[in-house]
Amino acid sequence: MITIKEIAERANVSRTTVSRVLNNSGYVSEEAKKRVQKVIEETGYIPSENAKALRTKKTKVIGVILPKISTETSSRLVTGLDEIFAKEGYQILLTNTNLVSEKEIEYLKLLKSRHVDGIILSATNINRPLIEEIFKLKIPFVTVGQYISGLANVLFDDYQASKDMVNFLIKKGHKNIAFIGVNEKDRAVGYLRKLGYLDAMKENHLPCDKSWIQIGKFNVDSGYQRMKEILDSSKQKPTAVLAVTDRLAIGALQYIKEIGLSIPNDIAVVGMGGSELSRFISPALTTIDFSIEDAGREAATLLLEQINGGNYHETIRTIRYRLLERSSI
Repeated sequence: MITIKEIAERANVSRTTVSRVLNNSGYVSEEAKKRVQKVIEETGYIPSENAKALRTKKTKVIGVILPKISTETSSRLVTGLDEIFAKEGYQILLTNTNLVSEKEIEYLKLLKSRHVDGIILSATNINRPLIEEIFKLKIPFVTVGQYISGLANVLFDDYQASKDMVNFLIKKGHKNIAFIGVNEKDRAVGYLRKLGYLDAMKENHLPCDKSWIQIGKFNVDSGYQRMKEILDSSKQKPTAVLAVTDRLAIGALQYIKEIGLSIPNDIAVVGMGGSELSRFISPALTTIDFSIEDAGREAATLLLEQINGGNYHETIRTIRYRLLERSSI
C-alpha cells in the first residue's frame, strides 16, 4: 500500500504539500497540486479515514437519534438530512430508540464514543437527565421537534397547527369536535397539540365533553380503540374528530366505517402529519403537512454551522406547515 511519503517522493514535493492537497487546505502551487493529483490517480491511493480523522479532528460522521426508524416521519427527516450532509461529504449513523426514552441517553453516550462530529436528536420525551447528558457532550448538537433551552432547535408549530385545524372544522359547521391525543410527556405532539385544540374550542365558546378527549399511543390500533371509546361513552356524539397523528386518524376512520357510519356525513376525521398514506385511504384524509424534509435540511445546516466554527448559542427555527383538505371532511 502506497504511503504519503512515497507520493511525495514520486511527485517531488514535501509530505506537507501532499497533506494539503488531500485535505484541500493551505497554499499549494497549481503545478505542485497537479503533480500530486497525477500520482494519486496513477497509484489509486485512498486515504485512511482513521488517519484523516486524527489530522483534521473530524470523522465526517453525524449521529442521528430517531424515536422510531420505521415511520414515514423518520424517513422524511433523514431524506432532508442526507440531502445536505452528502453534499459536504458526511455520512449518517442512525440509531433507533423505538420510543423508549431511556435509550436516548444510551445512544448519546454511544455516539460520543464513536467520535461523531455532531448529533441530531429527534426526541419524544424531554427530561432533566437527558438534558444534563446532552450538555455534558460538548459537541455540535441540534434537536428536531422538541425545544431545549440553550441549544439549536428545529421546531414545528404544533400548537398553532392544531388550533388552525379545529378552527377549520368549526368553519365547516362542526361544533361537537372530539380529540385523540398521546401522552403529554411528549410536549410537542402530546401537550401542545392538545392545548391548541382546547384553546380553539374555548375561544369559540364550544362545549368540550370529557368523553370526547381520549389519549392513545402512536399507532393505528390505538386510534381505532380510542375512537370506539369516544362513541361508546359519549351521550352526545361528536360530528368531527381531530387526531394528533395520521396513524391515529386512520385507526379512528377504520372504526367509524366498521360500525356503518359515513365519513364525512356522520363524522368528519382529520389528522396531522401529512403522511403519504393519508392520500390513498378512503376517504382521503384531511391533514396537516409539517414539511419534514425541510426540517431535516434546516437541522443539517444548523449542525454544519456549528461544526465549521459557529457559535453554540440557542437558536429556534420554526418550519412552515400547510393544511391539506381532502374528502374526509
